[in-house]
Amino acid sequence: MEPYETLHDTVPFDKIKFEHYEEAFMEGIRRDNESIAKIVENPDTPTFRNTIAVEDDSKGKHYYDLLDRVSTVFSCMMSANTNDKMEELAQKISPILTQHGNDLIFNKKLFERVKYVHDHHEKLTPEEQTLLDKEYDAFVRSGALLGDTDKERLRKLTEEAGILTLQFSQNLLKENKAYTLHITDKADLEGLPDTAIEAAAAAAKEKNMEGWLFTLDYPSYSPFMSYAKNRDLREQMYMARNTECIKNNDENNLKICQRLINLRREMAQLIGYETYADYVLKHRMAGSTRRVYKLLDDLIEAYKPKAIEELNDIKAKARTMEGENFELKPWDFSYYAHKLQMEKFNLDAEMLRPYFQLDKVVEGVFGLANKLYGISFKENKEIPVYHPDVKAYEVFDEDGSFLAVFYADFYPRDGKQGGAWMTEFQGQYINSKGENIRPHVSVVMNLTKPTASKPALLTMGEVETFLHEFGHSLHGMLANTRFESLSGTNVWWDFVEMPSQFMENYSTEKDFLRTFAFHYKTGEPIPDELIDRIRQSRNFNVAYACLRQVSFGLLDMAYYTQKTEFKEDIIPFEKKAWDKAMVAEQLPNTCMTTQFSHIMAGGYAAGYYSYKWAEVLDADAFSVFKKNGIFDHDTAKRLRSCVLSKGGTENPMTLYKRFRGQEPTIDALLVRNGIKEA
Repeated sequence: MEPYETLHDTVPFDKIKFEHYEEAFMEGIRRDNESIAKIVENPDTPTFRNTIAVEDDSKGKHYYDLLDRVSTVFSCMMSANTNDKMEELAQKISPILTQHGNDLIFNKKLFERVKYVHDHHEKLTPEEQTLLDKEYDAFVRSGALLGDTDKERLRKLTEEAGILTLQFSQNLLKENKAYTLHITDKADLEGLPDTAIEAAAAAAKEKNMEGWLFTLDYPSYSPFMSYAKNRDLREQMYMARNTECIKNNDENNLKICQRLINLRREMAQLIGYETYADYVLKHRMAGSTRRVYKLLDDLIEAYKPKAIEELNDIKAKARTMEGENFELKPWDFSYYAHKLQMEKFNLDAEMLRPYFQLDKVVEGVFGLANKLYGISFKENKEIPVYHPDVKAYEVFDEDGSFLAVFYADFYPRDGKQGGAWMTEFQGQYINSKGENIRPHVSVVMNLTKPTASKPALLTMGEVETFLHEFGHSLHGMLANTRFESLSGTNVWWDFVEMPSQFMENYSTEKDFLRTFAFHYKTGEPIPDELIDRIRQSRNFNVAYACLRQVSFGLLDMAYYTQKTEFKEDIIPFEKKAWDKAMVAEQLPNTCMTTQFSHIMAGGYAAGYYSYKWAEVLDADAFSVFKKNGIFDHDTAKRLRSCVLSKGGTENPMTLYKRFRGQEPTIDALLVRNGIKEA
């Protein structure tokens, strides 16, 4: 509850104890209420400065928002380093925070001041106007114009939704960590690469068990599904992963999902929208469900014929190996796809691992940022971290000035959610004294761990994941806006993935790979011939993968375009919702929805299409670099100044067109994926 007094005001993780959180939360709420009271009780006529920007303008070097500070640290730890005590506290704090948020948004006097400024404000800069519109709209979209009865109903709905999203996430984490495949017979490891076997042996040893232990975490699950010859064990792993949270136990998420869908629909309808999707899309580039469905339908039309062809090729490969009567099942897809990939391109993830040593990949990615934007990274072990696996770096701009703090948390562990994400411990803003308060960003992943005999060696997919999350972190680190709530990744959700997916384009570029892809034993650079095979295989199963993403988008929209109470059984509804994007068999006893954190607990409800929307943007943007040079500093400078530094200060299409000179088209994506000729 005091100024941190650390280097760059970084979080002093070494001093924070569990018992500090609850007290800090409660004091933060008290201070927040005090600050709001000062605004509300101000006798002066409401203005932008004394009502909207008052908090931002008062932030000096030692000013901080305690509630924001503790909430940020706590939520980051809940994802990256949680335990039973933290989970219990989250259950206790979540409804208190939701109630506090509702108290703020339903504060009549505060809204009256905001509304007065909105209706009578002086001339503002575009950024100030955006902030004002955002603040006013936040009140309206949260029910500020409702009558007292409807306000109370909305308050109850949001509080219940807050509790259920937390419960959804906790159930999923428990189910994920509860399952392990324990192998004691070496014969069952046939087909698996040494890296997967060594990692499984290390996992077993950590639990004081003999043999090998496989989990549902991606670095363990993915190689097993691609390489394990034992079909029965592949089926066991597949079914464990694809039946998470539908079993008859305390972690079942089916009723939670159904309730969340109805809560969100009812909340949207109270505020005046027909569906929850309509409510969400008002603040998205897509703008309407019609435009979302047009994108998804256009992608189905363009990619489905190719996806069917890709699936038939895999079925044919399986029959060649197993006999004409062999029937391909979902747990066979990755295994035989890998066999076909080897036949076509003589290439698989394990052949590339020796060239993708994590330390060298980090150097390569940092070097790419340096080539593009002139920024540099220097590890600083004096900056406190929350786990020994985490590394902290100071980031410096082209002119040598301090730019940001960057945390990297690479490996899976107990108490850490699966997947990969970027987050912030501090956002960027400029205070009233003109000081540019720089951001502290963190990238959290679950990459392949080092073993007793090998350093951490990544797959190409993991390199792409790193580039993706690093793209988000650049959006945060290069931010240069006046208001923190508009800086960095605080943009519309169908734009937020553009900077991250843009970076993935570099993963197959020879000039980039040449900067870091050296064999971890011999030091030999990755051969040109291998890079050529990477590029040739880049679009292997690309249409199938595209339709998989489209199917998730269709499912998301099916739930959140409901106009009346949703009463259907989740599992059969799911199969029907995404059927037109499906080319492979669907099993009736599996379910995606109950583990679909993005749309149930992660903020992507009615927004999962954003990944494909942003992919159109990133392909279009990268086409400019392909034309001017993939490391072209002037093009990168324009991307930084027009897009990355601007955050959410203007409509994202305005920012993008300023960089590109025109609106994007789907053409660059179709060309990149080999669906259309250049």
